Amino acid sequence: MSDESPLDFPVDYSRARADFLGAAEAANAHLRTFVLPGHRGPDGGELCVDTAYLGPPDPVKLLVTVSGTHGIEGFCGSACQTRILLREGVAKAAAGPATGVLLVHGLNPYGFAYLRRVNEANVDLNRNFVDHRTPPHNDAYDAVHDTLVPPGGAEFAPGELVANLTALRGRLGPQRLQEAVTRGQYRHPDGLFYGGHAPTWSRRVFETVVAEQIAGAAHVGYIDLHTGLGERGVGEPIFRGGRDADAHQRARRWYGDALTASEEGTSSSTPIVGNTATAVADGLGADSRLTAITLEFGTLPGPEVLLALCADAWLHRHHPPADAVRSDLKRLIREAFCPDDAEWRGRVLQRAREVFDQALVGLADDK
Repeated sequence: MSDESPLDFPVDYSRARADFLGAAEAANAHLRTFVLPGHRGPDGGELCVDTAYLGPPDPVKLLVTVSGTHGIEGFCGSACQTRILLREGVAKAAAGPATGVLLVHGLNPYGFAYLRRVNEANVDLNRNFVDHRTPPHNDAYDAVHDTLVPPGGAEFAPGELVANLTALRGRLGPQRLQEAVTRGQYRHPDGLFYGGHAPTWSRRVFETVVAEQIAGAAHVGYIDLHTGLGERGVGEPIFRGGRDADAHQRARRWYGDALTASEEGTSSSTPIVGNTATAVADGLGADSRLTAITLEFGTLPGPEVLLALCADAWLHRHHPPADAVRSDLKRLIREAFCPDDAEWRGRVLQRAREVFDQALVGLADDK
């Protein structure tokens, strides 16, 4: 019998991956692995995107869950996939003659392993799915960049950073500041929420998965697992797409009044550009349906999350990755995106069970 507590989350990327692969093999899932070239984890191990699939070769209906789009947020997403969908048998029970379940694990393995939201080039993968020939400019970010990422500063000055962020929040207001910072930006490679200048490796892998494992389904239920926004421990389903006329109402039927939408101002998330659901929508046939959400689990208040992101950006500008990942400053980003809190983890797992069930019932009821 395992000594593992049901509320233990993996302690590092290597353990998360090993747990996922072991649970997938025990469930007789079909596995695929994509190895990130040119990079290794802090322990020297490979960094990979892994997929596990249960169901028929050509499913009509398909539930897709993704973990680790934002690296360090993968501790939560991986636990939900491994424990609930695989070990508790939810995916295997849901798979049938016409229904499949696809789990995409560790979509940004570098960020997962090095405890960052971003990838090996400081790119926010969930802002990377845009046309980089004409990226959507975010002029509002230009005005706040130097406060978030101060030039120089060989020594980290938390007091000064907190004071500057507080003054910025007072000047703009919380809503305008969040919109400026999180929408996505394409001009500052060292900045926060940088969408990159070209498709990343992770984006190309995901587009391959969409083309080869998702695109043939007539109806896709899509859940991208995230942390860091909203009320602590609450799993908020945020509408992310479906381009048919009924997509939003269909998502409302599945997820009820808890469903929010950034564009309507009802979500803890302000509108963003270039997220992963874009790739799914782009890859599906004209007659296919997509019901896509981000499942967002709140952790800390917004100012503390922003402080953690700024501190992590400073840390990786001034230290090589192998040193940065061992820094005491990493406690800030861990608490912001994967709190060491049994009550929080218990609420996360319970809410994930509810949302996975809602998605599977919604798919089953779809005609």
